[in-house]
Amino acid sequence: MFDLGLSEMLVVGTVALIVVGPKDLPVLFRNVGRYVGKAKGMAREFSRAMNDAADDAGIKDVAKGLKTASNPVGSVMDSVKDATKDLTSAIDPTKFGPGTETGKLSAERAESARKIQASTARAAADRKAREAAEALAKAEEAEAAVTGATGVTDVTGGAESKP
Repeated sequence: MFDLGLSEMLVVGTVALIVVGPKDLPVLFRNVGRYVGKAKGMAREFSRAMNDAADDAGIKDVAKGLKTASNPVGSVMDSVKDATKDLTSAIDPTKFGPGTETGKLSAERAESARKIQASTARAAADRKAREAAEALAKAEEAEAAVTGATGVTDVTGGAESKP
């Protein structure tokens, strides 16, 4: 808040020692500590009251709506992740005995769910790698177009001539 460094604190302590005296200095610091604690408590209470008022006014819903409007794909992906998390937590083969039909079926479903998750993760990684390669190719094309049109030296140090 006041952004006091060690040297400033040392100067303040020395001045307080000279002005107040060594006898009353602990009492002064104790009182200052109480006031600072009360001020922090009031600030915390004020912040909590503002957050509660914002919750009552629906600010979080508006912020979520703005996030959804600005990034609909991210919002959908968050929903899919939440649904997947709920689904995987619901599939628990340890709830049923391994010898029962329900236990066997539950274990098979859990194994299928793990396979689906693995293939989905692989597909997502492949898609990201493909998108990165496409972006790199576009960037190289753009750089080639810029350097080819201006006849500037490229980043490797060789001179390119105009076509």
